[in-house]
Amino acid sequence: MAAPCRPFSADGPSVPAEPARRAGASRGANGGGGPRRPARGPDPRDAESVAAVTRALDAGAPPPPDALRVAVRYLLAVLAAAVPGRAVEVRVPPVAAVQCVPGPRHTRGTPPNVVETDPVTWIRLATGRLPWADAVGAGAVQASGPRADLAPYLPVDAGSGSGAPSTH
Repeated sequence: MAAPCRPFSADGPSVPAEPARRAGASRGANGGGGPRRPARGPDPRDAESVAAVTRALDAGAPPPPDALRVAVRYLLAVLAAAVPGRAVEVRVPPVAAVQCVPGPRHTRGTPPNVVETDPVTWIRLATGRLPWADAVGAGAVQASGPRADLAPYLPVDAGSGSGAPSTH
């Protein structure tokens, strides 16, 4: 679709109109060219993907890739809702990352408290199928910084979608 044009005037032919910009909207809060998207909270419908992935993992089968991506994002959103904050960045490349855990807020560069793991390990951690200490000890999780211990917050309560930490 072409950009809207200003009507022809005595000054010359029609030219594409400049898009209206809000003050400060030339670069979004994410440093890119657009506005930052709002954070997505946990959607209880995505819990179905967690169930599909855990069934596959429990059966020793590879999880469906689409369900795995949705389940990772959902469980990260549940963690972020249960433990709000911006002191720790939890990364599950190439799927998603969230900031959580109360404490000093990080704003630029590499955060001082980072947890990084792969999607299957994250599912196992978040659902209680793999203890935090075992994952860190095996090198399946890289955790750096004094606040990067997620053991108190795992497993997450994925069943309700409420974001409340699990009590098991």
